[in-house]
Amino acid sequence: MMSVAVALLEVGSGDGPAVRAARVAAIASQHADAVDAEGRFPREAVDAMRAERLLSIQIPAALGGEGASITEIAELCSILGQACAASAMVFAMHQIKLSSLVEHGADSDWHRDFMRRIASEQLLLASATTEGGIGGNLRNSICAIKIEGDTCFLEKDATVISYGAHADAILITSRSHTEAASSDQVLTVFLRDQYRIERTVEWNTLGMRGTCSDGFLFKGEAPAAQILPKPFAEIAAQSMLASSHLLWSGVWYGIAADAVARAQAFVRAAARKSPGTQPPGALRLAEVSSLLQMVKSNVVAGLKVYEEAKADADRLSSMGFAVAMNNVKIASSEMILPIINHAMLICGIMGYKNGTPYSLGRHLRDAHSAQLMISNDRILGNTSTMLLVHKQDTSLLG
Repeated sequence: MMSVAVALLEVGSGDGPAVRAARVAAIASQHADAVDAEGRFPREAVDAMRAERLLSIQIPAALGGEGASITEIAELCSILGQACAASAMVFAMHQIKLSSLVEHGADSDWHRDFMRRIASEQLLLASATTEGGIGGNLRNSICAIKIEGDTCFLEKDATVISYGAHADAILITSRSHTEAASSDQVLTVFLRDQYRIERTVEWNTLGMRGTCSDGFLFKGEAPAAQILPKPFAEIAAQSMLASSHLLWSGVWYGIAADAVARAQAFVRAAARKSPGTQPPGALRLAEVSSLLQMVKSNVVAGLKVYEEAKADADRLSSMGFAVAMNNVKIASSEMILPIINHAMLICGIMGYKNGTPYSLGRHLRDAHSAQLMISNDRILGNTSTMLLVHKQDTSLLG
């Protein structure tokens, strides 16, 4: 078998990211059911991402990447999501962490060099923002980073580190110092040889099983230069939350799109068996097509808002922008379940059974994660607070 290192040298320079993502998706699709059934890391798909140099597409060209936009990356998330939701989510979460480096590490020599290394070696980044005692509230930390001379030390009870055992580096949040408030946070890069992780919680879940989001006790020691220079509050508001909502939505759209494609294939097969008559499920197919278009329109509109806001730091940090991004996540995560349910009704028992061309059980289970990452109740609570003082945007012009 060709090694990843050799394959990296043989990627067609004329192939765009979408073409390369389609090749990865073909590999991911072959292993998607096994990844789900065994609850294992989608190593074949991630190796293919490395071989296609997709892990660095967001990095500026001057640092060895391709300078891909959030819209282009969301499209790749959708392509991968139609093949294997776990593989797509790993890719999305890697790109979310990479956005923190690209948008907030450009003024740091260490982080620029690290981006060059990511591009050269196709390193996989993981995230550790959750913590025992605060759950998924990423804007608060209990642990604090300690700096002694030029070295920083951190211990964290990280209740979830998605694919943490398989990552090449972890970007981890903490209080900025031992006396800091819980919301006074920093984000630090730790390389694989700079930390130890001890598994404390096993990821045995209904869906998204291949993300291997175990909990770990993290202990790291690294040069203090690896702390990102910007406060985490700024990183979260201006890039991380928006990219999370948009790229996750791209993955969820991909799951729903594949469910509808399977339903369409089922109806077409029924139509071929009875020429001249409308097959059962045809009207439901038309209905679910309109629902899928609503999800697509929601994600596309959100991407447009983000792309337009990127040049204005004040707009990125505004309540109006936060409300818009929150609404994209809420709408996308809540709409995909009705879509997959419609597809299941169209396919009937063939969709309910595993191992058929129309099976939708994996899609349905993976889709249930959408409202829990980050909890929709938490997001709605934050949005409701902002709407007490912010006027709802009612313009169709954005």
